[in-house]
Order: sequence, then structure tokens, then C-alpha cells
Amino acid sequence: MTTQLTGHLLIGHQEVAGAAHAYRGFDPSTGRELEPTFSAATPEDVGRAAVLARDAFDAYRATSAGQRADFLESIAAGVESLGEPLIARAMAESGLPRARLEGERGRTAGQLRLFARMLRDGLWQQVTIDSAQPERQPVPRPDLRQRQIALGPVAVFGASNFPLAFSVAGGDTASALAAGCPVIVKAHPSHPGTSEMVARVIQQTVVEHGLPEGTFSMVGGPSNEVGALLVSHPAVQAVGFTGSRAGGLALCRLARERAQPIPVYAEMSSINPIFLLPAALSARAEAIAAGYVESLLLGVGQFCTNPGLVVGVAGPGWDRFVAAVSALLPQRAAGTMLNAGIHAAYGENIARLALASSVQVVATGKPANAPHAAVAWVHQATASDFMAQAALHDEVFGPSGLLVSCQDTAELRAVAERLEGQLTATLQMDDEDLAVARQLLPTLERKAGRILANSFPTGVEVSYAMVHGGPFPASSDSRSTSVGARAIERFLRPVCYQGLPAALLPESLHPRAAPGAWRLVDGAWRCGPA
Repeated sequence: MTTQLTGHLLIGHQEVAGAAHAYRGFDPSTGRELEPTFSAATPEDVGRAAVLARDAFDAYRATSAGQRADFLESIAAGVESLGEPLIARAMAESGLPRARLEGERGRTAGQLRLFARMLRDGLWQQVTIDSAQPERQPVPRPDLRQRQIALGPVAVFGASNFPLAFSVAGGDTASALAAGCPVIVKAHPSHPGTSEMVARVIQQTVVEHGLPEGTFSMVGGPSNEVGALLVSHPAVQAVGFTGSRAGGLALCRLARERAQPIPVYAEMSSINPIFLLPAALSARAEAIAAGYVESLLLGVGQFCTNPGLVVGVAGPGWDRFVAAVSALLPQRAAGTMLNAGIHAAYGENIARLALASSVQVVATGKPANAPHAAVAWVHQATASDFMAQAALHDEVFGPSGLLVSCQDTAELRAVAERLEGQLTATLQMDDEDLAVARQLLPTLERKAGRILANSFPTGVEVSYAMVHGGPFPASSDSRSTSVGARAIERFLRPVCYQGLPAALLPESLHPRAAPGAWRLVDGAWRCGPA
């Protein structure tokens, strides 16, 4: 696969030199712009990509699960084959370290291969058959057969904080392509070169596998206009987005205002609370503090699962925890943030916290000595002040944490009740804390998509059971996940076939099912014909 960059849009099988505003990548660690110049998409470019996707939809969704599985596996191999040039460009455009990006490349390929495995096992179609009952009284039951089909062309927005795993060939793209949906990616302007390299892999793989031209396109640009045009186009039938609450809500509004509203699966804002229960604090306050600081500073705090809030009951254990954080944080160097805008917003949010009379500084990291480097900050407040001030509940994207002390476990539960929806909620607990944890758990189930015990939330496994979503504002639809096998469900919808002759039935619903095909028949799982 070539790694030479042109700055062109990739629309269907073509390279297009967009005529709109030109822009460049940016190295946040040096403050310098990168070559080459990239051209932004015009309304005509977006319209052409959307029409190609619409025209490709029926043919692409008609491909077999095996064909799409082969396609995804070829993309994974192609991304891996980009080798060192991909990592070098991603490092330059994001300021992220090599090890992080090499791991993210592996995660990207792993996601694609996970969905390939799912396609081959067939369970994703959720084939369900209710056999005809012609003798039933008073009304006979017809033959009913249901499967899941692709929703339509999907607009995917690349995320700033994951230039590979939540970007051009990331989880949204992988799950949409697996479902049978053509994809149009809006590349994130923070990493246009990385995006072009990966997009070229997908574009070439589409050609090699003989798939319809509109199966994949990538458009880009530094303004919000390109994304708005994409979401508003009538050919687009769903949206995958990872980013800020403001950005996600703007897309949701556009999608609702269309003549035909469409779903937006937006992963947006979360402060990922950690609850330190009394026995755990008493037994291992210092160890918890060390793990917390590592999690807080991972990736310069630029993870959607960053632990922005810690809640515990005041007392000797809490005091030891705070003291340990105070000792550890000043030893930690400032880290380069993803881009100038994120760095500026982080500074504004820290300044806002400094003006709050109810908030005190616990500790800060080492001073910054490089462009766009963020100093870590940890503040503290009482539970009563936290519950009284909605602004303290806001996410601060970066290495910032707030410690909230409660008078007792009843107040700790009250804090949990006042929280917005979260991606994660964590319990640091020992066996003696089971009673308190049991009281908290129903609240946390209502508030979060993933509940952890005795770990930290910044690791998100790509697996069958993972949920990366949660009640608003963590995501725009708490019934979905953007990571893991069930992410494919966002881009599928059920269709029921009543009384159709076998000659018209899709293969998965045919009475002579292929060996090994699992189907729910009359309420019982069966493998084979039905």
C-alpha cells in the first residue's frame, strides 16, 4: 500500500482535488504545520459521495457475509502493511507516543477482524422463525420469518483522540461495513495525513474485492460545514460520532430536522466517577491513589473514559488518599495535547475551576515547557458544594480530576443520584464494603453503561460483552455501544417476511438452511433447516 500523501479527497474509486478551503496537518509537539496541503470538500463533493453510497447500497448489502468478512480482513491487513510511515505520521499529527499508536493500530485491525468473525458465525442476523400453524383456531398463524438488514449509508466522524481506532477504519466504520452499509467518513482535521493513508487502504480494497464504487468515500475539511452537509443529505441513513457534547448535539439537531429524521449514535461526554468505599480506603488508600494518578494522566487525560471524578467518605483513609495524590502529581511532567484547540479549551476550563470559591487545589503536575503541553491539576470540593453547582459536573477534557468528600455513605449515594449519565462508574471496594456497594449498584446501573470493581476505567476491551455507551450525555442512545460486537446493531433493522414462497426468501431464512446456521425456531435455538 502506498503511503505517499496527496491531500486529495477519496470519493468512490476516484481522487478528487477539492476546491474549497485548503488546510494542513499540525504537529502539536512543535507547533509547526505539516506538508502537504489538504483540500476541503465542497457541497458538490459531499453530494457526490452520498449519491455514490446510495447507489451502492442495495448491491453492497446483497453481498454475502463471507464476502464482507473477507473485505474487512483485507482492510485489517492493509492497515498493518502501512508500517512505520503510518505510525510516524500519526505521531506527528497527534503528539501521541509510538507505543500508544502501535497499540491503537493493533486495536484497529482487531476490531475489523472481530466483525469478520461475527459475520461468519451468523448470529448477528438474529434469524427468527415462527412456523405456520394453519390449524390454529380461531385464526391460523402464517409463516413468519425475521432477519436484520442494513440500515443504509452511514456517515462516520473521525475522533480527535484516536487517530486510528475511532477514525477512518475504526469501530464505527468496521461495524457499519460489516452490517452491509456503505460508509462516508468525515476525516478529523487534526490528522488528515493519517486519515488519507488509511482511507487509501479501504479504497484500494474496495476495488480489489470488486465491490460497488460507493461502498466507501472519505471527505474532509476544517470547518463544521462538511459534516453538516453530510448529515443533512437524504442519502445518509445513520451517523456514528465520537467527540464533544456540543458537536454531538449539533449533529442530533440536524438529523432531527431532516424531512426524514435519522439516528445519530454519538458518544459525547462523561466524567467516569470512581467511588472509594470505606474499607477499601482504609486498607489501601495509597495504592488506589497511585492507580488513579496513572489512569488520570494516561494519554494526557484525553480518553473518553478518563476518571474525572473521585467520591469518598471523609476520614483517615480519605485523608491518606488525598495526601498520596498530592505527593504523586507534582512528579509528573506535562504532556502534549492533541491540538491547539483542545489545549486552549483545557486551559479555559482549569481557569474556570480556579475561580470557583468552593473548589481547592490539591496538587498540580510539573510546569509545561513545550507547546500545547497540559499541566495536570487535581481539585477538591465537598459533596454539598458539588451537588449545588452543576458546573462542577462538567467534563474537563484533559488531565484534570475533582475529588469530592462526603460526610457519610448516605451522602455518597446522594452524589451518585445527582450525576448525569456516564460511560463508566467504578467501585474501589473490599469485602467489608459489599453492603454499601449493593446499595449503590441500582443507581450506578441507571447512570452508566459499564460498571467496574477494583480497576480503572481507561481500558476499553474490544470484545463481545463490552459496552461503550451510556445514558445521556455519555451517548445519544443508551441502548447502543460504539465498542464491541454489539456495535453492529446500530446499523441494522429488523424485517419480517410473512408467507413468502421459499424462492423469494433470503438465504438465511430459507427452509433449507446451510449447515451450522443457528436460528431461533418457534422459540428454541436450532442449527440447520427449519
